Amino acid sequence: MVTNRIVIIPTYNEKENIEAIVRKVFSLDTAFDILIIEDNSPDGTAAIVKKLQNEFSQLHIVERKGKLGLGTAYITGFKWALERKYEYVFEMDADFSHNPEDLVHLYKACSEKGGDMAIGSRYVSGVNVVNWPMGRVLMSYFASKYVRFVTGMKIHDATAGFKCYTRKVLETINLDNIRFKGYAFQIEMKFTTWKFGFNIIEVPIIFTDRTQGTSKMSGGIFNEAVWGVIKMKLRSFFTKYNR
Repeated sequence: MVTNRIVIIPTYNEKENIEAIVRKVFSLDTAFDILIIEDNSPDGTAAIVKKLQNEFSQLHIVERKGKLGLGTAYITGFKWALERKYEYVFEMDADFSHNPEDLVHLYKACSEKGGDMAIGSRYVSGVNVVNWPMGRVLMSYFASKYVRFVTGMKIHDATAGFKCYTRKVLETINLDNIRFKGYAFQIEMKFTTWKFGFNIIEVPIIFTDRTQGTSKMSGGIFNEAVWGVIKMKLRSFFTKYNR
């Protein structure tokens, strides 16, 4: 089946989740292709994906030499998708913290409701997070509040990593100018999209913390976001956003 939709899933040590997430996405009534960006997981994640490729022709993999950062993984995936003419490009985690069924809602927000970017938002309708410690919930929630304050963006979940981009957004943004590689990458992509005047829609989701594998989050990642947002805002005063 030919589709113009592709889901990019970065992986590092996701052997417990990868087969289940792939099968779930391919079971949806709306068809999606999948691109795995695999950062040389020592647990054999790549081997599982390659075995699944024998069953699913819509499953693709790009293998990298090691952990090079979340942002660079997605940039690699975006460029791969643009070269192959996909119209809708999605970001999603491998660990089921993002419900694959919400991919359809993100797609419709762009294809039917005029969105240029759709965000799977934990905070647009309250706080919809399951299985997170209260400290992490508060950190994430107030991080988004902080980003709103510094940047002026009217986005409730500025750090969300579950998104749909239309092709025109990714073609307009100079992907090589995206500075951040970690947690702040998600903020920078939203901010840049917003500065170009694209329509961003937040779609309410329920975020459920992983039950298999280990989290990649760290305090250093949050520090990058805190100081990075200020630098990003200052740089924007000297940047032209024409399209």
